[in-house]
Amino acid sequence: MSNQKQTNRRDFLKGTTATAAGLALAGGLNIARTAHAAGDDQLKVVLVGCGGRGTGAAKDCLASSPNVKLVAVADVFADNAQDCLKNLRKQEDIVQKIDVPEDRVFVGFDAYQKAIAAGPDIVLLATPPGFRPMHYAAAIAAGKHVFMEKPCCVDAPGFRSLMETNKLADEKGLKVAVGLQRRHSKEYIAKVKEIQDGAMGELILLRAYWNGGPIWIRKRKPEQTEMEYQMRDWYHFVWLSGDHICEQHVHNLDVCNWAKGDHPVAANGMGNCHCRDNRHVGQIYDNHFVEFTYKDGSKLYSQCRQQPNTWECVTQFVHGTKGMRELVSAEGRDAGNIRNGSNGYPQEHIDLVNAIRKGEKLNDGWHGATSSFTAVLGRMATYSGLTVNWDEAVAKGPSEMPARFAFDADPPALPDKDGAYPMPVPGSYKPY
Repeated sequence: MSNQKQTNRRDFLKGTTATAAGLALAGGLNIARTAHAAGDDQLKVVLVGCGGRGTGAAKDCLASSPNVKLVAVADVFADNAQDCLKNLRKQEDIVQKIDVPEDRVFVGFDAYQKAIAAGPDIVLLATPPGFRPMHYAAAIAAGKHVFMEKPCCVDAPGFRSLMETNKLADEKGLKVAVGLQRRHSKEYIAKVKEIQDGAMGELILLRAYWNGGPIWIRKRKPEQTEMEYQMRDWYHFVWLSGDHICEQHVHNLDVCNWAKGDHPVAANGMGNCHCRDNRHVGQIYDNHFVEFTYKDGSKLYSQCRQQPNTWECVTQFVHGTKGMRELVSAEGRDAGNIRNGSNGYPQEHIDLVNAIRKGEKLNDGWHGATSSFTAVLGRMATYSGLTVNWDEAVAKGPSEMPARFAFDADPPALPDKDGAYPMPVPGSYKPY
């Protein structure tokens, strides 16, 4: 893959200004109302990030709404793009909605730019999360509606970028959905509304759990550069996934923020990598415990764990002056374990398409950003062993991203002479 175009973080945003300017010159028309003015209500979709979650998001988007069509795919890896299309074309209910010739299969670090320029109405963003703020900024600058997978950022600069892009999306009337699918589940919506209407009284404590088993590991191949290896094994590197407290546990933290109607202002916690032999695989922890504090002094206790043969639990609890309630969908139980199941996966795409066609307001980017940074805040606390304040973390938190994006470039975390990656050590790690 060494022949792929290299770029840096600033270059990721180049080229988007001209596209947005061209749209703005179209008689000053509102971008959201002219985004698919081809004479019918067909919506063209492109997928950026062709792994398992991207393939699933594309399937949900195509299957859940009428008159939508996939017109391009983009991934840094050619095999990911081809495998994604192969799998989608096996789905009888959506195969007729796929119109992706070879010249609209884009590969490389700049593939997202080519997909956005391919004339879509909707851009699906499902790359490893570290790239999300840059891709989101490019799509909105070009006047596209967006679905982006969670988490939406892995660091403070990414969060700040998201918030600016959210403002631009609102100014342009663009619609944004985020893959925090519980927000689109009718059961969750009804239960959270009851809480916000006072059913539990004043909320004094929330509890969030994603305790489960180990995650996948993709072994290094001899021909891979360090950058390619890390991008293939992306879950295990902070700059790409944010650690599993961000990549996975963000769902539960989002539900708690939603019920509370706010985000925490501080966090302290502890964690380590105790069971996973991670030193030669990556750098993330396998367990985190965080005590979050909201501005009214109430607490959110958060557990997430990826360890074998341990108690599994994925849910949220709300404690108020009128009692306690678990927040989980009825579809979310399986053999006694609380699962992720919900109708929110297709519904988030239905809601996005309906908002576009009806001209209704939808911008999940705001809670996508704050819940993602809630997870980042928790990670900064567990890595450092310090109490970390929201405002300071937003203002001072460092970038986790590499200086340059190319397969011959160095990622932020490099192995030592024995092939072991540096692990964050509480008491030594500095959050900012």
